[in-house]
Amino acid sequence: MKNTNSNNNSTVSVTLKAASAAFGVYFCMYAFRKPFTVASYSNLEFFGFDYKILIIIAQAVGYFISKFIGIKFISELKPQKRIIFLLSFIAAAELALLGFAVVPAPYNILFMFINGIPLGMIWGIVFSYIEGRKTTEIIGLFLCASFVVSSGVVKSAGMYLMNHFGITEFWMPFATGLVFIIPLIVFALILNKIPEPTDEDKALKKERKTLSKEERKSLVKTFFIPLVSITVLYISLTVLRDFRDNFSREIWDEMDGKADSTVFTLTEVPISIMVLLILGFMVKVKNNSKAFSYYHYILFGGISSVGLSTFLFQNGAISPFIWMTVSGFGMYLCYIPFNGIYFDRMIAAFKVKGNVGFFIYFVDAFGYLGSVSVLFLKNSGSQERSWLHFYINLNYIIAAAVLFFSGIAFLAFQKKSKSKSNAENEETSHAIRFDAFKI
Repeated sequence: MKNTNSNNNSTVSVTLKAASAAFGVYFCMYAFRKPFTVASYSNLEFFGFDYKILIIIAQAVGYFISKFIGIKFISELKPQKRIIFLLSFIAAAELALLGFAVVPAPYNILFMFINGIPLGMIWGIVFSYIEGRKTTEIIGLFLCASFVVSSGVVKSAGMYLMNHFGITEFWMPFATGLVFIIPLIVFALILNKIPEPTDEDKALKKERKTLSKEERKSLVKTFFIPLVSITVLYISLTVLRDFRDNFSREIWDEMDGKADSTVFTLTEVPISIMVLLILGFMVKVKNNSKAFSYYHYILFGGISSVGLSTFLFQNGAISPFIWMTVSGFGMYLCYIPFNGIYFDRMIAAFKVKGNVGFFIYFVDAFGYLGSVSVLFLKNSGSQERSWLHFYINLNYIIAAAVLFFSGIAFLAFQKKSKSKSNAENEETSHAIRFDAFKI
């Protein structure tokens, strides 16, 4: 009895430490990535593009390239090297923001591109610490909640630095990074101290291993149809999430006049709490196959709320604040599982040899390609200039696309699950007949 209590206490302790450290690292990372989006950089245009769109594209392209590199890098990353790469990448990102501040526009656009490359690796490194545990879902939810909350908080911090300390739009991203760099290092060191998954974790969630090139190809071939469907729906969700994240100030300005710095935090905090509460119940589902199916039901419900709330807002039935909160909630309810916990259950359900990092970076790479493409579309002369109207149309298009492709993915996984069950039953039957023959 004492042994059981001791094990439970140890699990709770490790879970709390890992959850707080993972949340802290990624929360602070956003201070190196997103504060610049709260600045307007008004009246600046180069090469026929709005300057703000150019720097967002530059960083997104760096992120996009990073994700393709990460398919190999993260899937092969050795545990003992994680902390070195984590801190080195953050340092490189902050130095790039210094270059962005010092070098005049438009030449400083290059430094925003450089900033995106190391930051694109952080998620995979952090998730590699927490995957393959019986409490991965709980820890993963705290990690995912970090980017919902942090996006609003670091924007508020960046705006506060400009409004109260007179820091310019170009120096503000670097200054915001400086504010968060010490806390990030502290959280990273705590994260590096958490113990590796136990034997019980490995039995429940399958031991996680690095993947060779041949093994990665084999995985893509095995799950080709559902993986393609997931990739397309993830591209759609990334486009919606990035557009909302990058241009929330412009959307709010059109709806409600000049946006107050607190509005970004006030909408995102309730979203993170609601998403945590709903997805948190998934940890109670011990059967990995059932849990994996439930994630698809959550996906259907979440994306439906995006389309419905947009329709109600457009028809004056709900306020801008309610719409941004409900549509954001639905979008993040869909988006968050694909940042790790969905694939963690997939690996356990199908007994996949590999790691979550490979799947995350595979879909993420294409996701950022889609995000960059939409930015070019928005800036083209044939498109309307209203950020609000463009965002409303985006909500409808993406809600339809996600419903369609999530349905295909669900059916493909169901078919694969039945094939797996039939193969296992056949194997068991052969074993029984062999034992009978021996007798």
